[in-house]
Amino acid sequence: MPSRIDVAVIGGGPAGISAATAAANDGASVLLIERELRLGGILKQCIHDGFGVVRYDEKLAGPEYAHRDIVLLNQTKARVLLQTFVTRIDRSSAGFLLTLSNRYGMVQMETGSIVLATGCRERTAKQIAIHGSRPAGVLTAGTAQYYTNVMGQLPTKKCVILGSGDIGLIMARRLKLEGADVLGVYEAKHTPGGLLRNVSQCLYDFDIPLHLGYTVTRVFGTQRLRAVEIYRVDKNMEPIAGTEKIVECDALILSVGLIPENELAESLGVEISRDTNGPVCDQNHMTSVDGVFSCGNAMHVSDLADYVSESGEKAGLSAARYMRDNRTLVNIDASKDFMYAVPQRLDVEMIRGDTVMFFRTSRERENATVSVIADGNVVFSEQYKRLRPPEMQRIAVNFGEGLTAGSRISIRMETAK
Repeated sequence: MPSRIDVAVIGGGPAGISAATAAANDGASVLLIERELRLGGILKQCIHDGFGVVRYDEKLAGPEYAHRDIVLLNQTKARVLLQTFVTRIDRSSAGFLLTLSNRYGMVQMETGSIVLATGCRERTAKQIAIHGSRPAGVLTAGTAQYYTNVMGQLPTKKCVILGSGDIGLIMARRLKLEGADVLGVYEAKHTPGGLLRNVSQCLYDFDIPLHLGYTVTRVFGTQRLRAVEIYRVDKNMEPIAGTEKIVECDALILSVGLIPENELAESLGVEISRDTNGPVCDQNHMTSVDGVFSCGNAMHVSDLADYVSESGEKAGLSAARYMRDNRTLVNIDASKDFMYAVPQRLDVEMIRGDTVMFFRTSRERENATVSVIADGNVVFSEQYKRLRPPEMQRIAVNFGEGLTAGSRISIRMETAK
């Protein structure tokens, strides 16, 4: 294997596979680094359908979607290293020096640019306020999914699910189909945290109760979980005295949010957004550190794997064409009506055609108009009958020509009265 390459892609999920494929097809020498035994990321354990509707115009299961992407990758000259960890990244005269570790030992590789496609991780019981000891049976929805779909082991016979994120909703249905008694899904907020279609298809269609405005405050059990304490909460998410109840169960499944994996980005000094917990990027997915690109759920948590792949393609192509030129960056100012909007910056020297942007509303809204304004001119405007924080929106904005370092760009939202 050569000691120098053009593009190193870290992470072999849908974003990383697409990034490596795009970069290799553009003529770059590419190395894709994955810490697991197989490519595919989380898709390997997502046996439900719904993937590929945007990208392939049909509903695929997670492994089917991953397989199609891997076939495309295998048609390129990109090299793949599995069961390999990136333990360190240093700057070098020619770009970056990666220190890799696998079963064969340690090796160093020099690269001109890096694509961080490291995905995201689930919040655990330690990251939310649940009292009690640490009995077996408290696990994240992703872990329960891995046990059930990959290992073929049912992790519970009677469970409570905390959080109504999409993984939790999907696992509520999956566990019920496998014979487990799903006592209910409890959500601290007063609106569901997942897509409405998943609420309908995974809960209502299977008579699984959804309890909004409730949370788990304590677990009981020493060796194995035997019960949980549930409280109703007020609008400030504080437990309401006198509303507690004890629910007997042998498992508590947590679906309480996802966090982008960005330890490597932080080690490089990449600026991290407080809104997305991912790197601050321009429209070409380059971070605040020249030559370092981010994509997929490492950049911001997406609803669809299709958009994750789209993000990877853009980052991979940008990394393949990266040249050490000075950028002219302009911030995109997002109003407080948005939970976030990405990208957060524009490189006005590199605007080519439409700029794809994603956003989430900060709260539920009806009859809202989203506008993008550049130097006082409305360059994009679209009306939405309904916006919800769990449902990410994709827009394509044509900024045209004439933007300069002094340009002012903003994204705004107005709600009809």
